[in-house]
Amino acid sequence: MRRKLLTPFLGALIFIASCNSVPNDFDTDNRDTLVIQLITSVLEQAHFLDKNIDDEFSEKVYQTFLKNLDPYKRYFYSSDIKEFSKYKFSLDDAFKNPNVEFFELVYNRYNKRILESQDIYKEILSIPFDFTKDELCECDFENLDYVDSRDEMYDRWRKLLKIYVIENYHDEIKNNERKKTEDVDFINKPLDLIEKEIRKTLFESMNESFRFLKEELQRSDWFSVYINSFVTQYDPNTSYLDPESKDRFDVDMSGNYAGIGARLQKKIDKVEITELISGGPAWRDNILEKGDAILKVRQDNANEAVSILEMRLSEAVKLIKGEKGTKVHLTIKKVDGSISEVAVKRDIVLLEETYIKSSIVDKDNSSYGIINIPKFYIDFDNQSNRDAAKDLKTEIIRLKEQGVKGLVIDLRNNGGGALKTVVDMAGMFIKSGPVVQVKYFDKEKEILSDKDRSILWNGPLVILVNEGSASASEILAAAMQDYKRAIIIGGTQTWGKGTVQNVFPLNRMVRGNTNGDLGALRYTTQKYYRINGGSVQLEGVKSDINVPYKYKYLDFGEKDSENPLQWDEIDDVEFTAWQSNFDFNSAIEKSKNRMKNNDYLRLLEENAEWIKSLSDNKIVNLNYLKYKSETEEKLIKSEKFKALNDYSSSYTFRSLPYEIDLISKDSVLGIKRKRWHKSLNKDFYIDEALSVLSDLRLTLLEK
Repeated sequence: MRRKLLTPFLGALIFIASCNSVPNDFDTDNRDTLVIQLITSVLEQAHFLDKNIDDEFSEKVYQTFLKNLDPYKRYFYSSDIKEFSKYKFSLDDAFKNPNVEFFELVYNRYNKRILESQDIYKEILSIPFDFTKDELCECDFENLDYVDSRDEMYDRWRKLLKIYVIENYHDEIKNNERKKTEDVDFINKPLDLIEKEIRKTLFESMNESFRFLKEELQRSDWFSVYINSFVTQYDPNTSYLDPESKDRFDVDMSGNYAGIGARLQKKIDKVEITELISGGPAWRDNILEKGDAILKVRQDNANEAVSILEMRLSEAVKLIKGEKGTKVHLTIKKVDGSISEVAVKRDIVLLEETYIKSSIVDKDNSSYGIINIPKFYIDFDNQSNRDAAKDLKTEIIRLKEQGVKGLVIDLRNNGGGALKTVVDMAGMFIKSGPVVQVKYFDKEKEILSDKDRSILWNGPLVILVNEGSASASEILAAAMQDYKRAIIIGGTQTWGKGTVQNVFPLNRMVRGNTNGDLGALRYTTQKYYRINGGSVQLEGVKSDINVPYKYKYLDFGEKDSENPLQWDEIDDVEFTAWQSNFDFNSAIEKSKNRMKNNDYLRLLEENAEWIKSLSDNKIVNLNYLKYKSETEEKLIKSEKFKALNDYSSSYTFRSLPYEIDLISKDSVLGIKRKRWHKSLNKDFYIDEALSVLSDLRLTLLEK
């Protein structure tokens, strides 16, 4: 049984202290077993779920690990699986008393099979494909058996590769036909040449993929996969973060990092700059360009530059990043072949796509504000940096200064973030009161409340959600729905993640660690509940106004993931609903009536059903004439749905005055905003949200 914790905060302190006081309990000589011991200890004592680590658990770990390594069953043979299976019911013991025998066996075999597979695909792609042969590729990989022989493995690879070639072969033929109609003098390529060129392209792509497998990925990467096969059995949101993953997580949460502000891509013979981040040091200095190759990196205090050509991309990035204000010297090869060394002063790079943005639009002689919140970001290490709550407050104030009469808060595809941020945001729309209930596994519930009685925005409010809105997004949407403060517009339901995670650096548990950075464990510590007592776990937030979407019948959300925690409910908490002069029910009813007879939505629903049917079809015809016939049938059907792309509202979306000033100095930002405004104009959700806001205002005027 797990050790019971005291209060959440105090319990965490005791947990850390106790771990630091008994370092001899851990095997510090072996990094692998140490990581397993630390993770097992944290999960046993602090995870929300008291999980039985038994044979059933072991079997699931076994299946998950093999599936993660070989999802298409194109590496391992049935003989491998037979050999591995002796560990099927003993992995629970391998975690309780750490050993990595199973991992070592599978990892070494995997590397061997990768080398063998490399020989197979090279052999396959050296021979033209026969498109006259009647054959099918069964792509229901989950239910496929592992192969028994090299001949069977060869055939599996051949069919998988043939899918790629036949798809591109068909596309190229159609492209040539189109060019012929446009230019009577155009000479079609011979079919055998088309096939040959596509095979060559695929060959090069496969070489790069296998180079990445062999050179970029190291044993530690695969060990992380193994560890995660274990920890994800607790729930899908529990995961082991190796040091690199932890760094990416921190950047993702804060939305910034100290570097040069360039996105890099590893090519066969170079590390190429693929994008300069607007506003970053490299962009400001105007000395680097997209397409430049970085050959060497030299620190400001070093005499010699280090070549990064043979490095993993992640290692190269580590060399380029550094403390704010320091310089890094890069040996650059320009597109024209010239080589020079340039110095870039590192600075905080803001990932603008992470941050809140807003726009203004006019409808029915009134202005309305659109606020997009892509993530609930916060920098826990530096409270002076940007966070989503502060930015939302700023944008609302700016929009109020422009005289807007209603707000649309767009939380679509917002995967969540910090709980504190949600409470701060909710407080901008209500006087005061509870926002969310949080419960540890063995404690009384905690009620997180807004205690600031001031209201930043008291006007009409619509919140947009979809199946990608999760966690913190769901908390905000649920709170506003329970308070009857906002109308929620979205799909059938949101993601359905009703849990809270903590990120715990494993190094904190071991004094005098000589194994380097041990990474961190992201684990579920709490479940959260709406103030009405219900959980959003699995069920998500049901929209007040349900809008069809293209992927409504595909598997999405927590309910479709492996090992989710189950739905439950607790007592509600006393709160006072918003006393509004707006008639929500009337606006909702008007919206439903508007959508009931909408041709666009009927077509969207039909499209969703068709996409589901395509997803369910796991058979690909590898005879070209039959493939062509089936593809053309699909094309004829899809033509009907192209009308969905023609949807456009009559609105003109514009930037706020402060942003117009920024755009005058930043053409890249201008392009990004132009694209966003164009997408808003073609967005039915936005269109309907504006109509709902207008209806709400009318209900006020009618009163």
